[in-house]
Amino acid sequence: MKLPCNLKKIFSVFMVAAFFSNGFADSTSGGLFSGHRRTADEGFAADEFRRGVQAYYRGFYNEAILEFEKALSYLPDDKLILDWVGKAYYKAGLEGTALQTWKKAMDDGYGGLLLQNKVEIVQERRVAKDFDSHTRWTEAGSYHGVFDGKLIFSGPAGIIPNNDGSIWVLAYGSNELIKINVNGYVLSRNPGPLNGFDRPIDMIRLNNGKILVSEEAGDRLALLSSDGKFEKYYGSKGRNLGQLLGPQFLSQNQNGNIFVSDYGNSRVCVFDIDGNPLFSFGTQTQGFSGLRGPTGIASINNLVYVCDDYDGAIYEFDNAGNYRRKLVESGSFKKPESMKVWEDFLVVCDMNKVYSVDTVNGSVMEIMSAGNIPSHLTCAVPDANGNVIVSDLNKNEVYVMAKLQELIGGLFVQVERVDAHSFPDVRLEVRVESRLRKPVVGLREENFNLTENGKKIENMKFAGATSESDFADVTILLDRSVSTKEYEQQVDQVVREISRSMNNTGILRIVSAGKIPLLEYYGVPNGGLEFSCKGLKTDYAQEVPLDLAIRLCANDLIGNSDKRAILFVTAGKATSKSFAKYSLAETVAYLNNNSISFSQINLVQRASDEEIAYVVDKTPGKEYYVYRQEGLSNVINDIIDIPVSLYTLTYTSSLGAGFGETYLPVEVQADIMNKSGRDEAGYFAPLQ
Repeated sequence: MKLPCNLKKIFSVFMVAAFFSNGFADSTSGGLFSGHRRTADEGFAADEFRRGVQAYYRGFYNEAILEFEKALSYLPDDKLILDWVGKAYYKAGLEGTALQTWKKAMDDGYGGLLLQNKVEIVQERRVAKDFDSHTRWTEAGSYHGVFDGKLIFSGPAGIIPNNDGSIWVLAYGSNELIKINVNGYVLSRNPGPLNGFDRPIDMIRLNNGKILVSEEAGDRLALLSSDGKFEKYYGSKGRNLGQLLGPQFLSQNQNGNIFVSDYGNSRVCVFDIDGNPLFSFGTQTQGFSGLRGPTGIASINNLVYVCDDYDGAIYEFDNAGNYRRKLVESGSFKKPESMKVWEDFLVVCDMNKVYSVDTVNGSVMEIMSAGNIPSHLTCAVPDANGNVIVSDLNKNEVYVMAKLQELIGGLFVQVERVDAHSFPDVRLEVRVESRLRKPVVGLREENFNLTENGKKIENMKFAGATSESDFADVTILLDRSVSTKEYEQQVDQVVREISRSMNNTGILRIVSAGKIPLLEYYGVPNGGLEFSCKGLKTDYAQEVPLDLAIRLCANDLIGNSDKRAILFVTAGKATSKSFAKYSLAETVAYLNNNSISFSQINLVQRASDEEIAYVVDKTPGKEYYVYRQEGLSNVINDIIDIPVSLYTLTYTSSLGAGFGETYLPVEVQADIMNKSGRDEAGYFAPLQ
């Protein structure tokens, strides 16, 4: 069953009309494809342009740039070629040059609102943050609990977002767990164990992927598998250790311990990952009057924060439950509910408003409001698509909130690759992102519209989404600077463990980052099980051009698996020539613009140099320590779980092949709720 979406039509209508009014025919008028008899220069330009387009779709962006520049040497003012030069520079990570090229085309009257929007998005991405505690969010749509007189769910409370764009919604009123996709379809329903849930109010995804649900009326916690199947209970009714009275909200710290706000006992109970009770805290101690109504709870940076709805404050404790300070003063909130962690901020639901809280100074900032209609917001969490999902218990709705500029500016849609070797059957790969580069996952066929020269393609089929892939290609980049020379044993261990955890799926590459970067191994992952640094061809070096090494890794990954990652094994020391040829910004852009995650496995337990830390921080991926407690076996799972928003569409073209020398246009539009985005591209049929 499909849930209705309370869309704000004005934004999507405006964007769709504006994008379609741009018109592909106008953008290609004159010059290279004007339809008149070609001059010699136009013929030479057309040949170079065709080769450039083909190189672009193979992922050879430097080659594409050379071909397009050659085409421009024959026709310097051709706007379509300028547009493609900008595309190639963008994919090569040279965003500044891409922007200059696009702006030149715009100054010549090319591109209209479509190109203007692209330029604005790329400019904004270079300076904007993913999360800003001062950002105001507005409703982009909602999922209603009642549709056409039929109850879908009742009393939405807890929410967990999934990597595929869907969400788990815990229904307090109808005692069930339901899964909803981005288009509002209910994918599954789960009433819990045989005796059912008893007023479930909150849930979290544990570090091991399982789901833990608090049952307020059942005085217990229910452990579910990752797909929602009941496994066992934690706790029981009572006042002793491990017993609960009206448990409400949940959190887990990095050590795996689970914290529960035990409202009826005015305390916080702590369990280990297996459900064994450890201790409780929050009662009166010297210098602390004690919790009276503990509700929202969150763990961040080895500290635990607890809301109290009796005095409207937030209290700070260490992981052992020792009171440290009052982070937010009494009276700051009316009736706080859940409290979740977003980056370094806490986000608190309070009646009809949502606030961000700075964990350093305790400052409180309102970031969204449900308006003046009586509401009871219980949970606010970011989803995989850069939205904020908010549950309203009273109004029986789940809101999808977005930044205002994203509603107005729309989505960033890119045609990544066109495969026309079986023309007229065409295969299209399309990437859909938010304005701030968040992958938009979970889209289906109904979210796409394809046209050729503005004419709708009726036979389009949805052929798959990369986010559903369960493997990735991985390149292990070995730092061969002298700072890593004493850690060969650890490097051997890392490579072998990563190789083993790939389960012999995907492609493994090993690249040495020495004075000259070198590919040391290419093949199945099992080929790395006996790896030894002694067999490397690359010597240690005082200076390592890390930028060139990263590019070598990325070049080989582009055009292969749609999930791809670089794992940098290092002692965390940069050299003076680490980013001499390509800047940090260009390196990061190259990885991000081609959806390559960059993670670091540190051989020493200390902070990396700023340059290396910057690349890790600004790209998808994580930092790991070689001897971390949980080992490195789940690093590959972390890579596979990174959202990737690449979609494959197929159709049969109605255009003529033109002997493989005619530029065949295609336009794609993606819509989700009231966000919309569009791209225009083209390709060539095989030469005849």
